[in-house]
This record gives sequence, C-alpha cells and structure tokens, in this order.
Amino acid sequence: MKTIDERFEEIRIVPVVKLEKAEDAKDLAGALVRGGIPCAEVTFRTDAAAEAIRRMSESYPDMLVGAGTVLKTEQVDAAIEAGAKFIVSPGLNPKIVRYCQEKGIPVYPGVATASEIEQALELGLSVVKFFPAEVNGGVKAIKALSAPYFQLRFMPTGGISQENIGSYLSCPQVIACGGSWMVKESLIAEKKYDEIEALCKEAVEQIR
Repeated sequence: MKTIDERFEEIRIVPVVKLEKAEDAKDLAGALVRGGIPCAEVTFRTDAAAEAIRRMSESYPDMLVGAGTVLKTEQVDAAIEAGAKFIVSPGLNPKIVRYCQEKGIPVYPGVATASEIEQALELGLSVVKFFPAEVNGGVKAIKALSAPYFQLRFMPTGGISQENIGSYLSCPQVIACGGSWMVKESLIAEKKYDEIEALCKEAVEQIR
C-alpha cells in the first residue's frame, strides 16, 4: 500500500478547496476524480469543511482527501473523524504537529525560513508545505533552502498557477504543488463542474 507521500508524488497537484456548502462536496469530488486529480485539501476556512471531507471520502473512498488551514487540535479531531487522510497547516505549530503524530495522521505544516525548516526536522518531518510560495521567493527559494536541507521535500502552495506549476514540479525537492485555480470559489458556487473537470485535465496534461 502506498504512503500518503507516495500518492502526492504520483498525483503531483493538490487542489486547495474552500467549500461554503457541504452539499457541493460530492459533485466537486467527482469532477476532480474524472479530471485526473483524485485529491483535495479541504480548508477549515468555513463551517462546512468537516462535513465536506466526510461526503467526499464516503463518495470516493480511494480519493486522497485531507484537511487544510488546520490551526487547532479540535480541528484535527474533526478532520480525522470525518475521514481526512492528511492534515495541512499554514504555519509550523509544534503542538499541532505533535498532536497529529500522536494520532498517526500525516501532517504537512507550512514553512518559509531556515529556522522553521530546522524546527520541522527536529519534529521528524520529511515533507513540509512551503507557504506562501511565490511571495517567499518561489522555485529559487526552494532550491536555495534545499542545498543545506537536502533531506527535506516541499509542497509549495500560494501563488501556484497553470503558468508556473511546471517550473516548481521540475525541481527534484518538490513532491507536489497545492493550487486552487481549477477549484475557484466562483466555479463551485456556479456548479460549473464540467469546467472544473476540464481545468483538471488541462493541468494533468501539462505536467505530463
């Protein structure tokens, strides 16, 4: 059975999803799966997050569904109970990381500096989110940080687009990229699932 890291490396794109209504979750998951990106990071920026994770996970059991913007241990519990397979947070909070490790769920905290990377290594992490990627120097920054910290791999998120994802994924230290251009809130609100599916297919074709 593949690890979560191996699945990320296989899928390469992690759609970062903000859902206002849990009832949109199943149709959105279907569009992602049909589009060739069977993965979603559902952010805890709305009250619908946990229920959306549950509906995606139940409708598509093989889909890699996780929770994003996790800031509290209560959210970790809610995400796990809903069926989340991984946890992502915007920054590195040792309390959250240790709590996830105790619960046995993979966690990917955000880092942007050498000091945060050293904290991540101290916590035993091998993959971290690089956030916000573009603002913090993008691919150049990742390559520079990878020189002394070659044992760590990155999942850049923040400013990733169809135009620049190729340059990120060409970097050996990048395991996958988080992005939201194929799951824009407006597309979800207008239930344009065919368009979401088409954008996913375009992205998959591009990274091939």
